[in-house]
Amino acid sequence: MKIEEHYMRRAIELARQGEGRVNPNPLVGCVVVKAGQIIAEGFHQSYGGFHAERNALLSCGEEARGGDLYVNLEPCCHYGKTPPCVDIILEKGIRRVFIGCQDPNPLVAGKGTALLRERGVQVTNGVLETECLELNEIFFHYIKTKRPFTAMKYAMTLDGRIAADSGSSQWITGEGARRHVHMLRRRYSAIMAGIGTVLADDPMLDCRIQEGVNPIRILCDSHLRLPLQSKIVQTAGQIPTILACLEGNIFQEKAEKLAKAGIQIWQIAPDTRGRTERVDLMRLWEKLGEAEIDSVLVEGGGVLHGSLLNDGLADRVYAYIAPKLISGETNQGPVRGKGILKMDQAIMLQDSRIISLEGDYLITGKVTRRLVRE
Repeated sequence: MKIEEHYMRRAIELARQGEGRVNPNPLVGCVVVKAGQIIAEGFHQSYGGFHAERNALLSCGEEARGGDLYVNLEPCCHYGKTPPCVDIILEKGIRRVFIGCQDPNPLVAGKGTALLRERGVQVTNGVLETECLELNEIFFHYIKTKRPFTAMKYAMTLDGRIAADSGSSQWITGEGARRHVHMLRRRYSAIMAGIGTVLADDPMLDCRIQEGVNPIRILCDSHLRLPLQSKIVQTAGQIPTILACLEGNIFQEKAEKLAKAGIQIWQIAPDTRGRTERVDLMRLWEKLGEAEIDSVLVEGGGVLHGSLLNDGLADRVYAYIAPKLISGETNQGPVRGKGILKMDQAIMLQDSRIISLEGDYLITGKVTRRLVRE
């Protein structure tokens, strides 16, 4: 392994410590090295707080002068909530800067690199670029589209079922897979479910791991069917919760009770493409982006998942597969909807990986071919 890759891997490791705390900012870690030794480390710890480079360099004195700095994302060169990172890099006399990938933010986008070089700093770009791009796939998507990066998550048996004949789905997978799901919940800004899932399972949709951060809960509930006694309503005062319902379809008394419990009611225009009884997901996603919700983990049923794919909103899939067979004639699969006529129309995943999770398996990949809604 090249020495610059060794230190960049450490920067990536540090960056992950900001998961769930910096959105919609990127995950960034920084390592300062001199004479072959790490003399300082830092990461972006919270939205609005100092960036990784400043956190690392503020712990250094003159010993940083002439040293090397490793950072997974191009240093910023503009004033935002914090001063430019380029300024403190120059102030501390850093000799060389190794960057994982460039920042697509138009306020940076190569300007940080150019400014460092103009001031005599040696800059090397593209160190572990693939890993650095994947680390911040949420940020890159959101900064370019202003729409949340969206991941579909579901658990199913080996024969493609998400529940038994009775509707029971607890538990398809084991503890290892469920623990991995909670790690995802920590990373994504929001978690979404359809009202069918809520009525069937009465979930909390929270993050239950050490140092976990609860995502914002979003429910697609066109007709305000959410029970007042549900766990989500009972805990809405502690966990931010949004309910998306049909515009003009408000049951005033029910809405007032939900709002009093702490739930935000968002009225969304109906989908007019033959699905007039459901909220328009495209409009909902636009509103989520405007609210600076940069990512959504969708743990819905087959109908919601099918609608996401049909509208071209799904960006990644997390499919947890248990080596179980339950058969049945009426058991549902994880994705429903119109479907395709020929296999060459199938939605494809790229960069897919298989991960073993204590007896279960996760297949994950990016969506590259999407159904286009009519």
